Amino acid sequence: MDSKQIIDNALPLRWDLFFKPLPIFFLVISIILAWLIWLVWEKRGKRDFLIGPKELGASDNSLKLFYGWVPLILGVHLAVALLVNGVQGKLFSSNNILEGSLSNWMGLAEIMIALSLFYGGLTRPAAVLLGFLWVLGFDMLGVRPMLESIQYLGFASFFYLAGRGPYAIDRMLFPNLEPSTSYTGQALLFLRIGVGLNLIVLGFTQKFANIPYVSSLLEHHDFLNFTTIPNEVFVLIAGALEVLAGILIVFGIFPRTTSLITLICINASLTVYNWNELVDYLPTYGALAVLLIWEPSNPQQKLMWVEGLRKNISDRSSLID
Repeated sequence: MDSKQIIDNALPLRWDLFFKPLPIFFLVISIILAWLIWLVWEKRGKRDFLIGPKELGASDNSLKLFYGWVPLILGVHLAVALLVNGVQGKLFSSNNILEGSLSNWMGLAEIMIALSLFYGGLTRPAAVLLGFLWVLGFDMLGVRPMLESIQYLGFASFFYLAGRGPYAIDRMLFPNLEPSTSYTGQALLFLRIGVGLNLIVLGFTQKFANIPYVSSLLEHHDFLNFTTIPNEVFVLIAGALEVLAGILIVFGIFPRTTSLITLICINASLTVYNWNELVDYLPTYGALAVLLIWEPSNPQQKLMWVEGLRKNISDRSSLID
């Protein structure tokens, strides 16, 4: 098996291998672990193991300033992924090659959405178009590719609810397109759910139901399995941990710790793949980086988030002082 075949995760899924005692056992373990970690989360008063910005000297004003930058940061991460894949005739991921009469138009739509998010112009209409592309992808590419790209639905929801923040053309020229405060407060929730669900889906499609593919990958890149555990069992452990991370992110349990560990695990495979894999993960990087700061269980954070987004650029100096 050559390297191209090894890294092709579009191979048919092997659900027959998933519905066996050992994979089911690891899936059940991941769910039980999620429940136990939730108990610890509640016992600690919903305090993360990792310290946050406040403990490192951040003030309320500096957090508001940061939150004003979040839509720009996420917009750039998402724009790069959409632009690169759109130019190459791929939908959301380097694995999703577009074909047929609509492929060029969908690629063009990705490019236009990317430019809209980059400059912050007509952001909410672009978010609606992004969600429509995700739905259309079911007909163009099938169920699996779109479920593996479900984070894009989360990003579409985020930008529709939050807009592109104060550093955007919309704020300067099209203020009537800006979302209401009631929408803005829910934006990070939908983003978090989208990213978490994406990890859960990938845990199944690239691990639990794709054991031969990942086992072959480990055989050719043995540094990934740094243990003495057989490759097949290592795949199941990796899948269980990915599902566990997704569950924790969806429900906002230890978001900082979970996001940091997930970022480290994602980076572990980048040396195996090419730069397209890095581009595919850029939106996830941006979202997880925000979750390192965001505290979903803290009502004060939500107020600072909303206020940070509603401030105009001219008000930024008052936040710094």
